[in-house]
Amino acid sequence: MPWYQLDDANDPKLDELAKQYNLHPLHLEDARNKDESVKVDTASAYTFAVFKPVHLVPDPDNPGEEQPEFSPLDIFAGKDFLITITDPKCSTSEQALARARRDGDDEHPGKLVSIILDTIVDNYFPAIDHFDDRIDQLEDKVFDDPTPEILQSIFAIKRELIDLRRVLVNTRDASLHLQRDPNTIIDSDNQPYVRDTYDHVARLLDSVETQRDLLNNTLDIYLSSVANRTNEVMKVLTVLGTIVLPVLAISGIYGMNLKGLPFEESPHGAEWIAGMTVIATAALLYALRRMKWL
Repeated sequence: MPWYQLDDANDPKLDELAKQYNLHPLHLEDARNKDESVKVDTASAYTFAVFKPVHLVPDPDNPGEEQPEFSPLDIFAGKDFLITITDPKCSTSEQALARARRDGDDEHPGKLVSIILDTIVDNYFPAIDHFDDRIDQLEDKVFDDPTPEILQSIFAIKRELIDLRRVLVNTRDASLHLQRDPNTIIDSDNQPYVRDTYDHVARLLDSVETQRDLLNNTLDIYLSSVANRTNEVMKVLTVLGTIVLPVLAISGIYGMNLKGLPFEESPHGAEWIAGMTVIATAALLYALRRMKWL
């Protein structure tokens, strides 16, 4: 069975193969659309599939960090031919094809497709572990020093998890289609492998939901920490403002130059007024301590 491996969907070779194997124009359009979602479609003589392998790449916004990136992998699988179109920059795609060549059978393209799908799904687990590590780091930072940069990281991870969940949901539906449609390239011998892959995708989706809950909890902790810090600042400012009230009141009264004020004619008036201010402030602090406001 011939296996055609292409690195670009716009390769003229694909047009030649389309004429040779009667590939549907809509499937060619989907293969050339880099934003096409994961799907499986069954034609009269072949099965067309779009998968999204994930691999980690450097994050341009956070030096030293990595982020997941999805690359399309398109498959045209017939009874007597197999066409795969991959991104040569995606290591996961290369790994999936290498495993299919090693463990597959050229006489059974359905087994090759099941191996490729299984390898793609297995490589979602390192991405899940990557998110676990990042969320753990955020939880530690949000307790020690809740900064606006942490809030940006939380929202960035939430967006990445949304993308991962969308890909996983579509992959689950594609696996289910391969199981239930009797006209697909997957025969009865390879159905157990596809069912096992479906179970793996279900586990991955559970992990994503758990991570989204953890992120929401981290966000709540961040907001609570910021609110508590703001309350502490406001408490200190309020206490300072309350402490200076006796000073402001006494200095304000004597600053109005009213006649008949105590100690107005005394040569030690300044000392008496200063003493009154200290005593009033001390009494106020004592009252605040008794009320457990300090």
